[in-house]
Amino acid sequence: MKRMFLLMATNFAIVAVLGLVWNILDATFGLTAKMMAMGLPAGFGYIAVMSLAIGFGGAFISLWMSKGAAKRSMGVQVIENPTTKQERWLFDVVKRQADKVGIDMPEVGIFQESSPNAFATGARKNSALVAVSTGLLQHMSADEVEAVLGHEMAHVANGDMVTQTLLQGVMNTFVIFFSRLVAQLVQSLMSGRDGNRGGGYGMTYFAVSMVAQMLFGFLANIIVMWFSRYREFHADKGGADLAGREKMIAALQKLKDVNQPHDLPGEMAAFGIAGGLGDGMKKLFMTHPPLEDRIAALQNSKY
Repeated sequence: MKRMFLLMATNFAIVAVLGLVWNILDATFGLTAKMMAMGLPAGFGYIAVMSLAIGFGGAFISLWMSKGAAKRSMGVQVIENPTTKQERWLFDVVKRQADKVGIDMPEVGIFQESSPNAFATGARKNSALVAVSTGLLQHMSADEVEAVLGHEMAHVANGDMVTQTLLQGVMNTFVIFFSRLVAQLVQSLMSGRDGNRGGGYGMTYFAVSMVAQMLFGFLANIIVMWFSRYREFHADKGGADLAGREKMIAALQKLKDVNQPHDLPGEMAAFGIAGGLGDGMKKLFMTHPPLEDRIAALQNSKY
């Protein structure tokens, strides 16, 4: 739940800042009046354009910041020039897989974490970062690490970071749009009570829009997490294609056996190899399907 809180808080903070910037620009340049002059309905046009700008702006700012944020938050040590046999082996495996899927060589890094895990991130598939934990290298065999790297390279090759960003942008837009509509409706019903008869935005509007945005954001996050779980099955298949199905199954089984891996923080969780534990309502907010389901999907696959 800590990971989910960080993810939702980061996205909410970016959207909130962009919302404030929009309000300042509107007050300075009269954006609403200009929309009316273009023939757009004042309320609908303003809310629609603002929702698109803030919703997709927040998502793409998060994507643009993803690689740098991952390096800082996870303490990733990027391997500039391999100096050990292990570093050289990691480089060679990633290079071979990158060539096979037809993308540029990503940055390769290692982060200090006792649990076995790995993640991929980056704004473009040809400018990505693939990082593994020290725990992964300690607990897994070379074949299993190769499969994990294949899983992460599949995320990169499939363009999952951009796809996830587009989905997040759509969800953000709907959340902002409908929260503002609800706020306007409530304010119009209560305008006689708060004295806001001039059509402006009063305290009622801002309070209701914030509460509605959190509620709608909670529901939208269920959709985003469902897509993340769906995408993991495809990344597992990609890892099996690159390293071999038995290696991928063995890697997932090792993740299941070695002290159940912990979640990565924030947005890195969606692009990691392992997912956290969840039951009941928590399953709706898991970035990854249960490991046993992923293993069964590979065992039952026909390829």
